[in-house]
Amino acid sequence: MNTLKPTTLIPAKHINNDAVLEVDAHWTKSDTLALICHPNPKAGGTMNNKVVTTLYRFCKENGMDTVRFNYRGVGRSSGEIEYGNGEYLDSLCVLDWALKQTSAKVLWLAGFSFGGFIACRVADKVLTDRDVNLQKLTLIAPSVERNDLTGLKLPTDTLVIYGDQDEFVRPSSMADFADEFGIRSKVMTGASHFFHGRLSELKELIEK
Repeated sequence: MNTLKPTTLIPAKHINNDAVLEVDAHWTKSDTLALICHPNPKAGGTMNNKVVTTLYRFCKENGMDTVRFNYRGVGRSSGEIEYGNGEYLDSLCVLDWALKQTSAKVLWLAGFSFGGFIACRVADKVLTDRDVNLQKLTLIAPSVERNDLTGLKLPTDTLVIYGDQDEFVRPSSMADFADEFGIRSKVMTGASHFFHGRLSELKELIEK
């Protein structure tokens, strides 16, 4: 097991030969690896977002090897923001790197808002083209309206959590998404998109 500083830079040759991605990794020699995708970088989303941090703390407290990271063009990560395929490729790069750092054979995948869309794409790829058991996909207020999720394969144990006062993604759209994919949902009464003042309650709804 490699011992890393709280944040590190990893190679990202899918961007260019000299590119790097900024990663915050917590290693525990767990059998489960958690990967967390952050919200829209064009709107200021980073791996230090409060909802992402809530997910990160949940995973650490539940003994998982836990990784969050900045997409291209965010923080110390190289490149330019793309909003879509570039961030998806960044996520796969970090996942493949993380799998080499750990002996974990089980994956716990999560994403918030735009990161939920990216996590769905990563889940689809993992289920078809990665030698790891995707145990759970957790989506927090996923951006299901602006992004096409048609035809994606998601794990049976997928959970969607959102607030009924979400001001950026219509709650009805997230309910329809859950129904379409046959996945479970938890709705927090009175909560906004960013769960202002409700992060401790959100943490209680997240499941290992």
